[in-house]
Amino acid sequence: MAAILITGRPGSGKTTLVRQVLASLAAPAAGFYTRETRGPDGRRTGFELVTLDARLPDGQGQVATLARAGSGSRHRVGRYGVDIEALERVGVPAIEAAVEAGHLVVIDEIGKMELLSIAFQRAVIAALRRHRVLFGAIMQAAHPFADEVKAQPDVFVFELTEANRERVRELVEAQLRAALGQLSG
Repeated sequence: MAAILITGRPGSGKTTLVRQVLASLAAPAAGFYTRETRGPDGRRTGFELVTLDARLPDGQGQVATLARAGSGSRHRVGRYGVDIEALERVGVPAIEAAVEAGHLVVIDEIGKMELLSIAFQRAVIAALRRHRVLFGAIMQAAHPFADEVKAQPDVFVFELTEANRERVRELVEAQLRAALGQLSG
């Protein structure tokens, strides 16, 4: 059906925007978002993956560590060791469940860490091929897989900056409402 994706520089507020839009839609959604973890000194120590579960009061399901500084993982992005097994054990099934249920598929983010997993890439492709509405964030930097996703004719990419945050939110909400209306109509 369609994919509505947010791109922008790291720290531009992509995940915040994804969560705000989800809260305003009140549509059945499943998949996952990521959030930073911070140490006692306030410094970022890694990232967690949080699944969405419409059956729970706060909408959150499982939490798994996606990446952390100091990890011994052989899969690395910058100073972070990436736990591919956690992504494939928690994140990929969350995407697959969203596709099977026909819910809005949320993937935050299609980024360097997640793209280390072939199973994750396959889940993204399956969501797009199964004609589900996909919403999330995608890396801005060039990457063969991400560039291919962004180039699809039914994929709408919105670049987020500090200056356009509110306008992008309005545009994304309108696009998602229209896409979800087509899906149910």
